Amino acid sequence: MLSYMNFRQKILALATLPLILAILAITSLVTWQSSELSKQGITAFEQSMLEAKEEELKNYIELAITAIAPYYETAGASDPTAKQQVIRILQTLEFGEDGYFYVYHYDGTNIVHPRQPFRIGENWANHPDVAALIEAAKNGGGFHRYVWEKPSSNERSDKIGYAVGLDKWQWMLGTGAYIDDILAQTAAANQSLSDRVNQTFFWVALITVPAVFAVFGTGIVLNLRERRMADSKLKELTQRIVDTQEEERTRIARELHDGISQNMVGVRYVLDLAQRQAKKGTQNALASIEHGAEALNAAIKEVRRISHDLRPGILDDLGLTAALEALTGNFAERTKIDVELKSVAFKNLLPTDAKTAVYRVAQEALNNIERHSRATHVLLQLKSTKDGLEMHITDNGCGFSNLLEAKRKSSRDAPPMRSGLGLRNMQERMEHFGGTLEIKTANTGTHLIAKLPSSIYLTHEKEHEKDVAQADLKEATSA
Repeated sequence: MLSYMNFRQKILALATLPLILAILAITSLVTWQSSELSKQGITAFEQSMLEAKEEELKNYIELAITAIAPYYETAGASDPTAKQQVIRILQTLEFGEDGYFYVYHYDGTNIVHPRQPFRIGENWANHPDVAALIEAAKNGGGFHRYVWEKPSSNERSDKIGYAVGLDKWQWMLGTGAYIDDILAQTAAANQSLSDRVNQTFFWVALITVPAVFAVFGTGIVLNLRERRMADSKLKELTQRIVDTQEEERTRIARELHDGISQNMVGVRYVLDLAQRQAKKGTQNALASIEHGAEALNAAIKEVRRISHDLRPGILDDLGLTAALEALTGNFAERTKIDVELKSVAFKNLLPTDAKTAVYRVAQEALNNIERHSRATHVLLQLKSTKDGLEMHITDNGCGFSNLLEAKRKSSRDAPPMRSGLGLRNMQERMEHFGGTLEIKTANTGTHLIAKLPSSIYLTHEKEHEKDVAQADLKEATSA
């Protein structure tokens, strides 16, 4: 069955198995303890009933001895008259439905047996139960448990016999009580105990099995739901990546067509004009060449700008602060929006990918300001706190409250922002490093706060210690 499950379902199944085993172990232990206590109680009850029977038999033997005492005590060792009187008395003594007295000579010959007359006069010394009773009588009296025919039912039943010796006549006087009723009560109690144990297991199974299946089924449902959500998000992310690539390609193509291509076409026309002027020997050829050189310089600047937008080399060479200075300077020059940059030198450097993320967030924020805010002033602050790195970008534009609610903070557990692709990209860049992105907007301006945790700092990267020290020095100098 496990071969048809995915990894998470296998983990869930293996996590459920100890729960089942624990429930079974606890149930078995409690049931075993309860069963043992019940068995001890049943055994104690049985023993108590047997002891009561034994006391009862002793009383019956004492009554019989009292009945024959006038004849036995005054008779001699071989007084046939006294013996006949004693035999007659014992033949008539009975108690209950199956209670009677029997007498055997020490040599095994039966003398009295009112319920089985065929035994009288016969020697039963070889019968193990008779021999055991005679031996108990010779030793001063004792009990013996055996199986004997029950007169009322003619069936063999468990019996307790008690025998004493009439040593003067070499007789064993005994009686017994059938204990099948006690054994029946004990068996009924044991059966009731077994039924209760089985019933307990049944109810435990009835409660546990559905509960375990409910837990497992719920886990499977949640797992499938999360998997569908993950697949959906993955598809959405894939589409966003494709859209981003297409947007970037479109932007680069537009930049090349509208910027570099137009400049290069202008340079070509100027050079063609200068060539024709030079052939004619006119004095305007030099001016045309100078004009073409200026157009070529503009094309070179445009190439550098596009290259800088794709990956600023200064970010790797001089650090984050220097790259932000270049970014804000170019932004102010291009848009005529006043930009103020405040930054401090870091004691601990950011890894390259984290610096890139912060730079891209700033770049995207400035692009949004240029396109939507109608701002005239921007303040960009980069500072280090006890919690990590913080970047604040504030403008005095018109805001975009239709995109975000006030004080809406993004986190790993929060749903993605319901705004444009640029804001989602900024959010995901911060979340990738365990950071957050907070945007406060109103009709008087927008305030963006990007945070990275202090754990992102490269304070213990020994393998890059030299590069970190050099970059830290360059960034502090540029700051």
